Amino acid sequence: MQQPQIIVIGGGAAGFMGAITAAESFPLAKVTILEKNRGVLNKVRISGGGRCNVTNAAPTIPELVKGYPRGAKFLRPLFEIFNNQHTIQWFENRGVTLKTEPDGRMFPTTNDSETIVDCLIKSAQRANVNIRTSTDVVEIIKTEAGFDVLLRTGEIIPATAVLVTSGGHPQLSGYEWLLKAGATIEAPVPSLFTFNIPTSPLKELMGVSVGNTAVKMAGSKLSETGALLFTHWGISGPAVLRLSAWGARELSSKNYQFISLINFTNKKSNEVMQQLVDFQRDAAWRGKFVATQAPFGLPHRLWKQLVELSNIPDTMRWADMPAKNLNRLVEHLTNFQFEVQGKTTFKEEFVTCGGVNLNGIHPKTMESRDVSGLFFAGEVLDIDGITGGYNFQAAWTTGYIAGSHLLKEKEF
Repeated sequence: MQQPQIIVIGGGAAGFMGAITAAESFPLAKVTILEKNRGVLNKVRISGGGRCNVTNAAPTIPELVKGYPRGAKFLRPLFEIFNNQHTIQWFENRGVTLKTEPDGRMFPTTNDSETIVDCLIKSAQRANVNIRTSTDVVEIIKTEAGFDVLLRTGEIIPATAVLVTSGGHPQLSGYEWLLKAGATIEAPVPSLFTFNIPTSPLKELMGVSVGNTAVKMAGSKLSETGALLFTHWGISGPAVLRLSAWGARELSSKNYQFISLINFTNKKSNEVMQQLVDFQRDAAWRGKFVATQAPFGLPHRLWKQLVELSNIPDTMRWADMPAKNLNRLVEHLTNFQFEVQGKTTFKEEFVTCGGVNLNGIHPKTMESRDVSGLFFAGEVLDIDGITGGYNFQAAWTTGYIAGSHLLKEKEF
C-alpha cells in the first residue's frame, strides 16, 4: 500500500490549520506545506499590530456571520462544525489562552503574535507535517493517481490530494495557475482600505479620533457607524474600513472617486439643531463663546474647525449666532462632505474581495466540485470579513474542514 501524499500550498493561517488537521485526521498520510516565501505565517505575525487578532468573540453564529460582506451564507453551516468557540478551545488545548477586548476582538494574553506562530509551527511539527519554504508552485496537474504539483524549479511532487491556501491576490493574473487547474475565479478587488482626501479642509486634524460617527457614500445605500480617525492622507478608523469592505466592488467600479458624507454626531440633523438652539436659550450657555466648548462628545480640535468653517468667529457667543451660521454648523456636523480621490491599504493587512468562486466548492468538505481531490481554504476563496478577527476565523474554519476531509473518500 502506497503512503498517501497530501500537499498544502500556502503556509498561512488556513494552510497550517488544514495541514495540522489533515495530519491528525489521517496519521498514515505524509502532509507537506509548500510556501513560496522564505518564512511561514507572515500575515499572522503582522496582524493586529503584531498582536494577532485571532478571532472575534461574537456570542452566536448569526452574530458571527454578520462580519462577512462576502461568504456569510457559505460559512454559516461551516460554523456549526468549527466556529470561534472551537478556535478558542483549539488554541487553549495547545497552551495558548485568548482574551477578549471591549470591541470583541480576541488576542493571545501575551499580546504577541509570535505566541500564535509558535503554537502553529509546534503543532505542525508534533503532527509530523513537513514544511518547505522558498518553494513556488506554478501548476497543479491532474493525474490518474491524483496530482502532479509542478514547482518553479522544475521539480514535480506527486500528491493524492491538494489543499490550496495560497491567499488573496490583488490582480487576476495571480490566479492564472488556479484557472488552469479548473477553478472559477471572481475578479479580485481590494477590501479594507482607508479613504484618500487630498483636498480635505480638515487635514490638520491628523491623529484626531471621533468616537461615534456615521459614514456614508453619497448616492448609495452604503453606510456604516463607528469610530473615525483623521490621517495625513484622509480618513480611516473602523467605520471607514467597514464601509470599504461592504462596498468593495461598488467603490472599485467608481475607481475610488466619490463623495463621502460624515455625520460626526451620529444623530439626526433636527436633533442636533434642537440641541444647539437650546444652547442659545439656556442661561448657562448663551453667554459662552461658541468655539470654546465642544458638545456631542466631539474632540475640541474638530469642533473648533467646524465652527471656523461655519464662519463663526472665536468671539461669537451662542446667543448672538445668526440662523445662517447655525444652519451651516448643523450641516457640517451631520452631513460633512469629503471628496474621496483614491484609497490606501490599511497597514499591511491587505484583504481581497474575490477569489475562488464558492459555487464551485462543496460546502461540507471544501473540495472542488469540478476537480476531485482538489480543496481550497482561506483567503484564496471569495470570502472576506471586516476587521475584528473575522478573516482569521474564516481561515481557521475552512482550513479545519478541508483538512478533515482531504482523504475521506479514499481508502488506503
